[in-house]
Amino acid sequence: MYSSRLRWWGGGNITGETCRLPPCSRRLLVCVPTYNEAENLGPFIDAVFGNIPPEAHILVIDDNSPDGTAQIVEKLITQYKNRLYILKRHGKQGGASAFLQSFEWGIQHGYDAMLAMDADFSHDPKYIPGILTKANEYDVVIGSRLVGGRIENRSLVRNIMSRGASLYCRILLMSSIRDWTSGYNLWSRKALAVIDIPSIFTRGYSFQVEMKYKAFRAKCKITEIPIIFPDRKRGVSKMSALYFLKALLDVWRIKCMRVNNGVKQFIKFGMYCFR
Repeated sequence: MYSSRLRWWGGGNITGETCRLPPCSRRLLVCVPTYNEAENLGPFIDAVFGNIPPEAHILVIDDNSPDGTAQIVEKLITQYKNRLYILKRHGKQGGASAFLQSFEWGIQHGYDAMLAMDADFSHDPKYIPGILTKANEYDVVIGSRLVGGRIENRSLVRNIMSRGASLYCRILLMSSIRDWTSGYNLWSRKALAVIDIPSIFTRGYSFQVEMKYKAFRAKCKITEIPIIFPDRKRGVSKMSALYFLKALLDVWRIKCMRVNNGVKQFIKFGMYCFR
């Protein structure tokens, strides 16, 4: 499923000991995929550490960025010893697989909650404390642009795309979740277990929808807190309209996934009854 050509570098060993993380009692790992984020990463890491409990950790997943992003992380590791880690991957494999791999890494190393963030400052670290206040009560906490939040510094077309996509998902998937495509999410270990990370088959923005839908179908407790989603403060956005629209087409695949699973169960039942 994932590339086996992987190296990880960290500021120290991670133990399975449970930490107390006020106001969130769960052992927290912040997951940050990167590709050519050298301009953003230093200030971003500093800002995240300024908004998480002292026992929380950050994992950067870098896809061999040619701009030297990984080297910047390695320098920061000396500053944040035993708190900052990096997974080095060979070649660009995409943000979706980076997030999924980081979630599995977090589970393997005993973390209780994983907070997914982008390093381009579109996910402002100042909202982390608010997210953590909900982490003990909910399995999934969504940083929502559509429940009391907003998107700023974006064109009318991009705003329509984002809001239209979420409305489309709400109608098709018959769920009250509003911001389906938000990538600023906290996932509990329990939620990730019932979602079954290896079973995620979509990529791009679609995997955000698939994960939320599986959590919803599994009756996980889900909430949304308002965030303001700005345009990138630094660097160049890697999102395209075509890439975004492809995710909308995948919603039908996600919807049919449930139907297909039902058909398979019906066939198995029939074979059992008439054998």
